Amino acid sequence: MPVAIITGASKGLGRALAEALAGRGWDLVLDARGAEALADTAGAVSAHGTRVSALPGDVTDAAHRAALVSAAWRLGGVDLLVHNASALGAEPLVRLEELPLEGLRRAMEVNLVAGLGLVQEALPLLRASRAGTVVAVSSDAAAEAYETWGGYGASKAALDHLASVLAVEEPGLRVWAVDPGDMATDLYAAAVPDDREPRPEPAAVVPGFLRLLDERPVSGRYGAPALLDGAR
Repeated sequence: MPVAIITGASKGLGRALAEALAGRGWDLVLDARGAEALADTAGAVSAHGTRVSALPGDVTDAAHRAALVSAAWRLGGVDLLVHNASALGAEPLVRLEELPLEGLRRAMEVNLVAGLGLVQEALPLLRASRAGTVVAVSSDAAAEAYETWGGYGASKAALDHLASVLAVEEPGLRVWAVDPGDMATDLYAAAVPDDREPRPEPAAVVPGFLRLLDERPVSGRYGAPALLDGAR
């Protein structure tokens, strides 16, 4: 069975992706900081009959990243790495003049540095897979200038560029930066708590990710909403 590592998997998009992949027979290594929520997700995903290793921890911790890859190796390797864990830098979001530099550092460490660290740790197993794939979960804020989204957007823009360079350096892999679009998640609620506009549930955009896995287009940046019609 193929094996995926998904960070930030206790809720939101990470959990929705885990449930969808488990439904397709994937074995999974799941990460999140909240042990209780992660255990709940692992229980739900395991109901599909696949093997699930759930490791609570912080992706900025090198030892935790090594443990995630070791768990995947015990399941058979790494075919897919999804870097979904994210930090905003400030909750709620603020203008750049007010953005705490420690918050910006945290966003960069989680969204960018940890993503590269996990890729570096998993790269030998990804190369050994017949369909090694890296998915960097991006954001519209990486490409557009939205007020108060500067720190988070900068970290995601840097992640996009990292993914682009990785694709050039590792032509045997598929490397996709994927913008899932607006979703009803705890992250968005923390970013803009006064915004009450309805947004789709994360599960609604998962078919776009699955289409990428099915069709395996060239490495690059994709928008999950734009893939949805063809994914159904």
